[in-house]
Amino acid sequence: MPESGLMFFTIPTILTWTRIVAIPLIVGVFYLGWNPALQNLIATVMFVVFAATDWLDGYLARKLNQTSSFGAFLDPVADKFLVCASLLVLVHLQRADVFVALIIIGREIAISALREWMAQIGASKSVAVHMIGKVKTTFQMVAIPFLLFDGVLFGLIDTAVWGTWLIWISAILTVWSMVYYLQKALPEIRKRVK
Repeated sequence: MPESGLMFFTIPTILTWTRIVAIPLIVGVFYLGWNPALQNLIATVMFVVFAATDWLDGYLARKLNQTSSFGAFLDPVADKFLVCASLLVLVHLQRADVFVALIIIGREIAISALREWMAQIGASKSVAVHMIGKVKTTFQMVAIPFLLFDGVLFGLIDTAVWGTWLIWISAILTVWSMVYYLQKALPEIRKRVK
C-alpha cells in the first residue's frame, strides 16, 4: 500500500530533515567573521545536537509507530550528508587530511551504490548494516566534533590531537567495513557476471 504524504512530515522525519538543514548552518558559522574559538564552539554544539537527532528520530519512529520506507531511506542519507559536509569543512580548515576525507566519502558513495544494486536484485540482506559499520560511525561522530572544537576541553583533552587520531582510526574502520560488505556481496556479484 502506498504511503500517505503525511509520512513525509512526521515528527521523526522532520528530525531527520534537520540534519540536512544543519549542513549550511554549520558551514555558514565559519563565514561569519566571529572569534575563531566562538565559531568552533557553535559549530561543535550544532553538530552534536543535530547528530543526536539520529538516535532520537529512530526512537520516536518506533515509539509513535511512525516508521516508513521514506524515513528508512532518508535517515542514512541525512547522516551521510552531515558527515561528508563536516569533513569537507574540516579539510578546508586544514584540520583533517584530504586523504581521510576521500576514504570516508568514497566509501559512502561505493557502499550506497552497492546497497542500491543489491536491493534491486533482491539481495539487500547480504549487505545489511553490521557492527563494524556502527563502530566506524561512532568513531566518526566523536572525531568530527573534536576537530570542529579544535581546542582544549576541560583543561585536559586536546581535541585536535584526539580528533586526528580518531578520524584516522575511523578511516581504517571505513576501509575494513567496505571490504566486509564487498565480501558479503561477492557471491551475488559472481552470479551475475558469469
